[in-house]
Formats: sequence, C-alpha cells, structure tokens
Amino acid sequence: MPTERLFETDPYRQSCDTRIVAVHPEAVELEATVFYPEGGGQPGDVGVLRLADGRELRVTDTRKGEQPGSILHVLEELPADLAAGQAVEAIIDWERRHRHMRMHTCLHLLCSLVDAGVTGGSIAAEKARLDFDLPEATLDKEALSAQLNALIERDLPVGTRWISDEELDAAPELVRTMSVSPPRGAGRVRLVEVQDADLQPCGGTHVARTGEIGRVVVSKIEKKGRQNRRVILRFAEAG
Repeated sequence: MPTERLFETDPYRQSCDTRIVAVHPEAVELEATVFYPEGGGQPGDVGVLRLADGRELRVTDTRKGEQPGSILHVLEELPADLAAGQAVEAIIDWERRHRHMRMHTCLHLLCSLVDAGVTGGSIAAEKARLDFDLPEATLDKEALSAQLNALIERDLPVGTRWISDEELDAAPELVRTMSVSPPRGAGRVRLVEVQDADLQPCGGTHVARTGEIGRVVVSKIEKKGRQNRRVILRFAEAG
C-alpha cells in the first residue's frame, strides 16, 4: 500500500507516530513516514524507529519500494519479534536532512543561473554537484559563487504546488533534467518554485527561504565528457 509521505507537505517535521504495515528481510514499510526515500540525487534519510517498549531500531537508508508509492526503511538489525501492526515513532537524523534541504534548494538556484540542460547530479551533507550540457568552458567559479550568494541573501520564499501531467506536457520547458523524467502516473506532478528565480518539477525536500541555505562556494568546475561541465558546490562554513 502507498506510504503517506509526510515529508512532502512538511519537510521540517522530524518525527511521527505511525504503524508498521509490512516487514521485509531487511526493511519495513510504515503507514506514514517523515523519512525521505532516495531519489532525484537526494540521499535517503537515516534515523531511528522507536518501538513501544523503548527499543530503537537504526534506519540506515530509505528507498522506494517495488510497489507504487511504497517506501522501505532499511534497518541495521531486524528483531525477530517485529511484525505488522506494531506502533512505532519514526525519527529522522534532522541535522543531516536539513543540510540536504539547504543544498538541494541551492542546486535549484544554480539551475536558474546556467542556461543549459542538466545531465546529472547528486547531493550530500557537505557538498553537491550538477552536470550541465555545455560543450564549452563558459562558466566561472567566482562569478557563479557571487551570483548564488546574491540569490541566497535575497531570502526568496520557496514553495511547492501541483500540476497535472497534461499541464506539464504543455510546458516542457519546466523540465531541466535531460536524463531523468519527472515521476508520472499519479495524475499530477509536484513543482518546486523559488520566487523570481526557478520553477521545475521536483520531489525533494527544500528549505522555506533561500536565506536558510547560508553562504556557498563553487569549489570546482570540471569537464566530464565531450558535452558536460560539472559544477561542484560546498557550504562556505565547511571550507
């Protein structure tokens, strides 16, 4: 059964009371979850599931299940007495998630500054990257860093809204990724909008305003193949 995705409506929520609906060899499914499953370059959340008797089970990864809408919480250790129907409190590693949120939103700002399709990307707690379809070395580290920090300092609001599959088909320019298509099949697609800067389909978690990102630096721009330029970002606080 589909898992209720609480992180979509409130990415700042750090825990929830829920129940186990299925137990797999290395993972469990929950009725509802605050854990984001790996996707769109953003890693799956980690954290703990706290049982009614006080035991805490460490969640080492979160992934999408085989069934549409299902989410698997991968456990470091699966107790023999774990069963469907048990009540649990799901608690994410908030510090790690929040850094992913900050960096993911920053990548959307980067998209707004580079006029090229995105061919790949990844997010980590300390850094992130986007690959752009650019055959020529037209990007400058210092200039991009200054432009990104200017957008961050404007403290622009970030929000989400939904459009239908048909509306997205009528506006193909919204899709910036060349190798990965937005998730379809549910009849609607989630858009993330940074006011006056960026609008594109995205299922990830984001901060509410760009000022929350903090200062960043473009640490490297490198050629990756004949048609690609890779831009690597880091938080300025990380050096």
